[in-house]
Amino acid sequence: MTSRGTEGRRVRLIFSALLLVLFLATLDQTIVSTALPTIVGDLGGISELSWVVTAYLLASTVVGPVYGKLGDLYGRKTVLQAAIVVFLVGSALCGISQNMDELIAFRALQGLGGGGLFVLTIAVVGDIIPPRDRGRYQGFFGAVFGVSTVVGPLLGGFFVDSLSWRWIFYVNVPIGVIALAVIAVAFKPRADHAHHKIDYLGASLLAGGLAAIVLYTSLGGTTYAWGSPGMVALVAAGVVLLGAFVFVEAHAAEPILPLELFRNRVFRISGAVGFIVGFALFGAVTYLPLYLQDVRGHSPTVSGLLLTPMVGGLLVASIGSGQLISRFGRYKPFPIAGTAIMAVGLLLLSRLQVDTSSVVAGSYMLVLGLGIGLVLQVLVLAAQNSVDYKYLGVVSSGSTLFRQIGGSIGVSVFGAIFANQLASRLAALIPPGAHVPTAPNPNALATLPPAVHAAYATAITDALHPVFLTAAVVAVVGFVLAWFLPEVTLKTTAAAPDPGAGFHPARDDSSLREIERSLSVLAARENRWELYRQLAARAALDLPPPELWLLSRLGERPPVTPAQLADQLYTGDGRIAEALEQLRGRSLVRTDDGTVTLTAAGREDYERIVAARCDGLRELLDGWQPDQEAELRQLIRTLGRDLVSEMPMPAPAPA
Repeated sequence: MTSRGTEGRRVRLIFSALLLVLFLATLDQTIVSTALPTIVGDLGGISELSWVVTAYLLASTVVGPVYGKLGDLYGRKTVLQAAIVVFLVGSALCGISQNMDELIAFRALQGLGGGGLFVLTIAVVGDIIPPRDRGRYQGFFGAVFGVSTVVGPLLGGFFVDSLSWRWIFYVNVPIGVIALAVIAVAFKPRADHAHHKIDYLGASLLAGGLAAIVLYTSLGGTTYAWGSPGMVALVAAGVVLLGAFVFVEAHAAEPILPLELFRNRVFRISGAVGFIVGFALFGAVTYLPLYLQDVRGHSPTVSGLLLTPMVGGLLVASIGSGQLISRFGRYKPFPIAGTAIMAVGLLLLSRLQVDTSSVVAGSYMLVLGLGIGLVLQVLVLAAQNSVDYKYLGVVSSGSTLFRQIGGSIGVSVFGAIFANQLASRLAALIPPGAHVPTAPNPNALATLPPAVHAAYATAITDALHPVFLTAAVVAVVGFVLAWFLPEVTLKTTAAAPDPGAGFHPARDDSSLREIERSLSVLAARENRWELYRQLAARAALDLPPPELWLLSRLGERPPVTPAQLADQLYTGDGRIAEALEQLRGRSLVRTDDGTVTLTAAGREDYERIVAARCDGLRELLDGWQPDQEAELRQLIRTLGRDLVSEMPMPAPAPA
């Protein structure tokens, strides 16, 4: 086997392991939702239900930027392995939890590992995949996000019905061990690492401040009175810690979130709207299974299936909006329309009744999913498009940070509202002396007398109404904010279709990697034929794409034989021979002593091709000031000679 074949197999093996790792991390954001009613019934603690989701979200959100810099400092292989181990230990401990407090604590531990999985898998791709192929590989990440979002509720329901809710955590262990072994054996880390200063103090203050605020919204009004001394102290501590975070970020050498970004109006508004999207998305996913199982009586598996309209609408709208933005170059209409549709969807969900049919409930979820999908992709794109080159990477993690903070606080707020309302509705509806479970549990509720069961189901439904109404009001605020989002002309790179289909993981990419990603998408394999046609027109050369490609490859090499050329380019002899014959007929190459050499005319055409390609890349980078940034100048030189590595082929005709 050739060395290239061996290397390609190694890369594919590592990439498969990375996909497994990313699948685990994304799955744990949704797989728990359909199991929550059963978990609460088994462990108790309905007032703490939201923390099963919040603990994971909050922990993974805060540690993301820290993991990115640890990877630069100590090597991504070592840090990724450590993150996987932390995640797997947290998963195993979640599975053996004996009460809600233990489960919440272990979910936080799991999140501390999960946050690193998001960031480091993206960064490792930058280490092992060259820019020209990165878009093709990163496209799989979008598929993983989409698939995990869809199958998470289904898989969670299956485990609850067939085994136990504990298996939604145990299943991570064997898959994670396989990924860990593959990475340990096959991943050869880069020797050079940028040395960054890690803002540990800023990360600690942000984590402490957010945890205090979320605790206040979760415990206030249920466990403790809103105005009790402990609650007042908690919210005061949160405000002080977040204020200290702002002060520290203003003086940090490499802040987690540079305060200069907040002077950018697009970043501020897109961050605020992202907060609202996270608020609505995670809140809905957390509490809809409660309605489907405890009120409608569906099994966990069926309730997961009934969530598909929302997730399907989200996927379709997210991918579709990305395509429309690429075609028309405008993004502002999408968050306006998306937040409006979100508000309508949440308002419809607030009308759910005990006897609402599954078809009607599914249509309400579809509306919500379509609204969220229209907003989800646009926010990161708009923020990236509006900032200077040096901030291009950090806005990805910054935008995602707002969305996940919104999810953490949103789930907590919804939990407080739901627990308060449920207690008051149960007191009003349950007949005196009736024995009812202390927490909603599908199995326990099924054994209640019909009259008591009906009253309990009505109480749960009534308690969910203010949850969705509150979310609808927040979505209206997002709708108003979206009108103030400035429409900045899209740079060509920003308009490139996103290989992640709008599902941006929390990441700490460099600005250069963001640019490479966009350019690699533009130069995807299916686009190469058209790319070379445009290149020929720009260079004023009447050469078909295969001949133009071969002339470019010959210009990079010393004289070689046709057989050596075919071996070096990993292209069949027949295709090389045909293109060579055409170039000889145009007097662009000659054969001396069995070796192929460019003629003077061929060399001149080659230089025109390189110049035209660099000019084209410079146009794609318009707005990033490529001539003023050394990294971008080097990127242009590199991609100008190495943008595509395979002979272009015409795109297959549609069936």
